Amino acid sequence: MVPGPVDPYGREGLHLTKAREQLLQAISPINEPINVSLDQALGRVNAKSVEAITSIPGFRASIMDGYALGQEHQPTVGSQWIVQGRSAPGSPFRQALKAGEAVRILTGAPLPEGAGWVLPQEIVENNRNRLTLLREASDQAWIRAEDEECSAGDRLIDQGQRLTPSHLGLLASCGIATLKIHRQPRIGLLISGDELIPAGKDRPSGAIWESNGTLLAAILSNINQVVHSHRIVPDQPETLRQVLRELSNECDVVVSTGGISAGDSDWIRALVNELGQVSFWKLFLKPGRPFAFGHLHNKDSEVPFFGLPGNPVAAAVTALQLLWPALQIMEGQQEPELFPRVKVTLANPLPRRPGRPELARARLEVNHQGELMARVSPSQASSRISSLLNADLLLEIPANKGRLETGESLWAQLIRTRLF
Repeated sequence: MVPGPVDPYGREGLHLTKAREQLLQAISPINEPINVSLDQALGRVNAKSVEAITSIPGFRASIMDGYALGQEHQPTVGSQWIVQGRSAPGSPFRQALKAGEAVRILTGAPLPEGAGWVLPQEIVENNRNRLTLLREASDQAWIRAEDEECSAGDRLIDQGQRLTPSHLGLLASCGIATLKIHRQPRIGLLISGDELIPAGKDRPSGAIWESNGTLLAAILSNINQVVHSHRIVPDQPETLRQVLRELSNECDVVVSTGGISAGDSDWIRALVNELGQVSFWKLFLKPGRPFAFGHLHNKDSEVPFFGLPGNPVAAAVTALQLLWPALQIMEGQQEPELFPRVKVTLANPLPRRPGRPELARARLEVNHQGELMARVSPSQASSRISSLLNADLLLEIPANKGRLETGESLWAQLIRTRLF
């Protein structure tokens, strides 16, 4: 049983959707485009729309191995042609075909002038360059149009699109080798806590090895972002103030973990108000209640500030829900991409008490009937990083829900990487 009848924090804080809407209204694109080659563009945001410079493939091509005929109508069984030569990719047959003539042709090879039909090699016989149709031919001509992929002037990619492998493959197939992309935001990551020591060092009593920085930097890398400066700082106001100032001058966005709640050593929120402004604090969400958003003033402008919770799971979840959409807008993406939502059925029970909406970590399974099932991690503690292991779902549990039983249906966010 989960102790206590209700969540102790009640209905404190902004709803997640309201918080996301509010902070995105305060975020602006950096708008500093740079030129890169295609091999440097994966995962980046395109800064200028790209149009095809010519039709692709640019010639009529055979869809299969066979014979190209000097006619444009469906042939009949017993018809014959004289084979004049061979057309292969990179080595086309350069003469025009007349009626009654054919050429051996390979998949992807250009059709000669005058050719209007291709017969698969399996239904013909070639006897000393005399070709005979043995079986009924399909009404499909098996010819790829010269503009099958695109025509000259067609829009290939729009401005503000995040570039995927298929985008880059399409551009390469159209002869385009360089792109104008937006510069990525320079992210300043501040990890605060007197108890933190680097992994690999001896750990004194009461200390913990610092993991939030490693976890967040890896998550940011998975969503095509890079940490520009990573600082681990004790809970000392003067040191924190100095580091916040330095990061706000070096970076486009400052992200902290810890130090934003209401404890005796939580200095970050007060310092951000001193050096800028906290726009809102606290989320009506589990995990992730102690979250702050605002701006830090630097010598030239205002730098967005994201204060993530100190517990690693809460930091990871709020980074994906709120920081990630903001980084997409900063990098010039037209619309932030959120995780797709799917309806799933619980594969096991989850004890909980009503109070706050929750994003619970779960693993996607598919049963024998093809139904999407969610196997929930047995521990949902926000301090327990192992609850993230193998999780590819965030279950959206309403605030008023208590214990969840096997077989209940819920919406979930699907955390999967796009491969194409």
